[in-house]
Amino acid sequence: MAAQDTPPTDEQRTQFRDLIKRLRAESGLSLVRFAEKAVDPVTGTALKYGWIHRLESGEPVKPPQLPELRALAAAARCDLEILQDAAGQQFHGVDPVYSASGEARAFVRKTERLTPQQREQLQAFLDTIVPPAEGE
Repeated sequence: MAAQDTPPTDEQRTQFRDLIKRLRAESGLSLVRFAEKAVDPVTGTALKYGWIHRLESGEPVKPPQLPELRALAAAARCDLEILQDAAGQQFHGVDPVYSASGEARAFVRKTERLTPQQREQLQAFLDTIVPPAEGE
């Protein structure tokens, strides 16, 4: 296996950095302008230019918390969940679990909008077409 084909180690994970760089490039915003737009719509927390610059440059940064992730989502105009997954991968070594087709992820997002009664009904329906595995 060639050196460039070697999968990254936990210390080399760059999923979040790569995503932010790509999203900023796609937005056409300079780093300064992107940082100006990186404000959490819930708390008003603003992300500092220096943190984004260090992240994109591959320098060590403190993992972002929820307000910072929401700020980046606002600046990048992307779903918060996408940033959460990438941050979990890079900073915590947690790879998201979902089907290759992405359908399971779509179902999960929709179920979060259901009432508790609707969730119970959905679970009962699923149990009729796919019986629970042993131990569930």
